[in-house]
Amino acid sequence: MSLRFNAISNLLSSEVNVQGSKKITAIFGENVFTQNVARQFLSDEAYKSLVSSSKSGQKIDRSMANQIANGIRAWAESKGVTHFTHWFQPLTGTTAEKHDSFFTIKSDGTPIEQFDGDALIQQEPDASSFPSGGLRVTFEARGYTAWDPSSPAFIIEIGQGSTLCIPTIFVSYTGESLDYKAPLLKALEALNKAAVDVCNYFDKNITRVTATLGWEQEYFVIDEGLHNARPDLVLCGRTVYGHASAKGQQLEDHYFGSIPERVYAFMRDYEEEAYKLGIPLRTRHNEVAPAQFECAPIFEEVNLAVDHNTLLMDIMNRVSNRHNLRVLLHEKPFAGINGSGKHNNWSMATDTGVNLLAPGKTPKTNLMFLTFFVNTIKAVHDYSDVMRASIASAQNDHRLGANEAPPAIISVFTGQYLTKVLQDIKARVTAKMDETDESMLKIDIHKSIPELLLDNTDRNRTSPFAFTGNKFEFRAVGSSANCANAMTILNVIVAETLKQFKKDVDALIEKGEKKEIAIMHVIREYIVSSEKVLFEGDGYSEAWEKEAEKRGLPNVKTTPLALDAMVTKKAKALFEDNNVYTHAELEARHEIELEKYIKKVQIESRIMGELATSHILPAAIRYQNVLANNIKGLKDAGLKESAFANQKQILEKISEHINSLSDLVEKMIEARKVCNNMDNTRTKAIAYCSQVKEGFFDKIRYHADKLELLVDDREWYLPKYRELLFLR
Repeated sequence: MSLRFNAISNLLSSEVNVQGSKKITAIFGENVFTQNVARQFLSDEAYKSLVSSSKSGQKIDRSMANQIANGIRAWAESKGVTHFTHWFQPLTGTTAEKHDSFFTIKSDGTPIEQFDGDALIQQEPDASSFPSGGLRVTFEARGYTAWDPSSPAFIIEIGQGSTLCIPTIFVSYTGESLDYKAPLLKALEALNKAAVDVCNYFDKNITRVTATLGWEQEYFVIDEGLHNARPDLVLCGRTVYGHASAKGQQLEDHYFGSIPERVYAFMRDYEEEAYKLGIPLRTRHNEVAPAQFECAPIFEEVNLAVDHNTLLMDIMNRVSNRHNLRVLLHEKPFAGINGSGKHNNWSMATDTGVNLLAPGKTPKTNLMFLTFFVNTIKAVHDYSDVMRASIASAQNDHRLGANEAPPAIISVFTGQYLTKVLQDIKARVTAKMDETDESMLKIDIHKSIPELLLDNTDRNRTSPFAFTGNKFEFRAVGSSANCANAMTILNVIVAETLKQFKKDVDALIEKGEKKEIAIMHVIREYIVSSEKVLFEGDGYSEAWEKEAEKRGLPNVKTTPLALDAMVTKKAKALFEDNNVYTHAELEARHEIELEKYIKKVQIESRIMGELATSHILPAAIRYQNVLANNIKGLKDAGLKESAFANQKQILEKISEHINSLSDLVEKMIEARKVCNNMDNTRTKAIAYCSQVKEGFFDKIRYHADKLELLVDDREWYLPKYRELLFLR
């Protein structure tokens, strides 16, 4: 029996693994070294040092580090932990960890448990085997993980074992960042400085601004046995072949429908794991496509939210195994139905408790809202190419611009109310600067902006960057992506725009303008200069593509070309001026992302060839022989040709598809060989995109999927879409 039919048979006898419910507040954060836990295990001095470092980024003294490390170890050991690891996020797109035990032996041979400040603050993993874009080579293998006190330590439970995890950054021996966290922390600090300077126009008591993030994680869940019978899913995370099921999502009956019992049990299980680790999950539901689901948490500070999302993806993959299920985080695992994104809901908050993207109740606070609202729009306008690059990947290329995802054109949706406000400012705020003329402030901002924008601002699911009441939603981020990349870009471009805003306002104030009038004048200028990025319509439509082209908005549909935006002179100046990336780090990341793209397309190409030759063609040829023997038997029996005309027609179609499929696979292999001989990484990536992916993937798939329809179902060993999507 084939893996396909064996998996279907096993499904009939599968049991739902039901876990008992626990009150969320009783377990929330129980495996996290929170400030409350730290208060119990640390001295007053060590506690204050840790809190100060986590809030302000101040360096922890080595003597304090020893005390903190001892306290963390005591807490971990009280929970049965024997090992620790520096938990980091290298540029592989996954997390990394190297476990060490607390156990050591003193010089006199005495065995002890020990975890000192040096082990807490810094470790030295081998950096040569991680992507470095040429910053590191094998004979220069040193890399360092350094503790990030702003993200609390946690205990991960795997089976019967528990490990203490210390969130860290990952840098090379010479100091270049080799991960996602280090640049994000720098971008957040750049935003903090720039935003505080602008906030002080309105409130001198504001001393810190933090970016907040609420991600929405979409994913598919399928049966483990069916998954394992699909080599393309195992190796690529997506199906490279598969004819559409007769029923897909056209009935729109899955969205917000009843959660299947087996998936529901899995959800409850991974949620419990998440709660223990302090991940504040709030929402779960069926998504649009069959077998697709979503979860979302309460908003958190960006750095912690990124850590939690990255951690959750690991948890979901691990917990699904307990339920004989598989989680698919790929952006487009199945053709013809919705893919998965990771909507990044982003805002900014002050240390005085103000959400800078939520209108207040007074004209002054509304003016502060308008300032940050318009600056964000201008940042996206000025750096839309860099925004596009931040979401570029081989996986997301399958999704962007499809029937459910935002297009590759970066635009901003603001909703009808705020669109009118922006138009009023543009029309009614004159360029005339007269300190006795209060016309700039007579728009009556307070009455123009509804107080409850959360209810009065519509949603636009086709917009890649939409304002949704008190935040912007970056919808174009891919489901498998690390949020840090998009968040690093967004925070640094807003920081840069705010810096320029302050310069522009200060220049007018120095000329004698009143502060409020100067602010309104610059806001108007920014609205005018960035209005072409605003779009309220259907982002999926062809009309928008034509309109965007007229406006001069870039529409870069493939990753190799989109990534070019990261290494322009403008981008290098942006990142260097804000101390986020050096030129060398940018060039290295550009190289890494191109190599990643090449390898993913290469793997998909190989599995397409392998499945064609070892699964699809043999099945088709077996059935071809059955038909040929049937026709021969009917001929030998003396029947007229009309009696087997249909069989003959089917046989001819199968033969045509077999020949075309075989020929195209051989040509694709030759095209891949040509690409592999190219030395320049960018040239090779572009060639893999145009010559291999665009040149052959759809053509090969067409013939394979046609054969799936024609060949006897009993001969077809790859699980079909109807089984993958509907059997659980």
